[in-house]
Amino acid sequence: MGLKLNRRKFLWYSSATLGTSLLLKACANNPNPTPTAASGDEKFKIAIALPGIITDQAWNQSGYEGVNLAKQKLGADITYVENVTQADQTEVLTDFARKGYNVVFAHGGQFDAAVEQVAAQFPNTFFVAVNGSIKGDNIAALRIDNLQASYLCGIIGASITKSNKLAYIAGQEFEATQQELRGFELGAKSVNPKIQITSTFTGDWSDVSKGKEATLALISAGNDVIYQWLDTASAAVLQTASDKGVYAFGNVKDQLDIAPKAVLTSAVKRLDLAITYLAELAQQKQLKGQIYTIGLERPDILSLGKFGEIVPAAVKQKVMNIKQEVVDKKITFEPCKEAGKDTRCFKKA
Repeated sequence: MGLKLNRRKFLWYSSATLGTSLLLKACANNPNPTPTAASGDEKFKIAIALPGIITDQAWNQSGYEGVNLAKQKLGADITYVENVTQADQTEVLTDFARKGYNVVFAHGGQFDAAVEQVAAQFPNTFFVAVNGSIKGDNIAALRIDNLQASYLCGIIGASITKSNKLAYIAGQEFEATQQELRGFELGAKSVNPKIQITSTFTGDWSDVSKGKEATLALISAGNDVIYQWLDTASAAVLQTASDKGVYAFGNVKDQLDIAPKAVLTSAVKRLDLAITYLAELAQQKQLKGQIYTIGLERPDILSLGKFGEIVPAAVKQKVMNIKQEVVDKKITFEPCKEAGKDTRCFKKA
């Protein structure tokens, strides 16, 4: 288990020589834990700030699994803070940097402003904005190509819908969710240009009530296929879709088993492998201040999950063929501007 911190308590983990661990607890008035490793044992240290809980079976769990995998592969010491609110982002990231963590992952595009603020003060710490859109001397962004996966899901959704109304739900609107929405729309309209796409942002990735309420509202408006990107609230969206007889997509994890009658497939994003990849670059001092984007060319990191029984074999085959065209760059998504936003547009070679 890694080091767990929150605003009031710190649990310090360190891999000692005999493979044992020691937990030290410090109160808020003494928030600086003492490292348990010997002073001469300078281990590579990785930290991650998570906006939700590590058991959400979605985004936050994938980030937590990432630093744990990095610990196993790289022999690193790790720490994490879960449930980091927007107001606490700067404090948590600053605390990691002050404690000498070599690389700090901020797990969500909503951390971008805090990362830029803190990174400028700690040039010896490398910050990775997961799903971010920023870069700098000691800032990298790690992006899964959300548009590529959602493009494939849009094709599936458009092939299944009876109402020609599809919907997208996410917790917040920033570049990564805009890209995913755009891909979903491009994929759906490549099948039927008349399909309508509705989007809604709940303002909270984990609030189950808000996720369910948004889903019911979209279903009431006639949407019969829903693409969701939420954390703890994702299961509520999928289960509500199942209860109401409509269809949905899983995200990050393969979520077919949550609602097998409703889930068409999932956009599976192996953040654990992607985080470990960048952590290894950081350990080797090869991590650069750039945006690292990983797409369908890395099927171990980005892929579609298991298909639901409702998806016809012909649709599965069509999507797999199109996926290969994307990998082969026969289908690309070029920069364009729409409604004042920078996004990407479909282009077929």
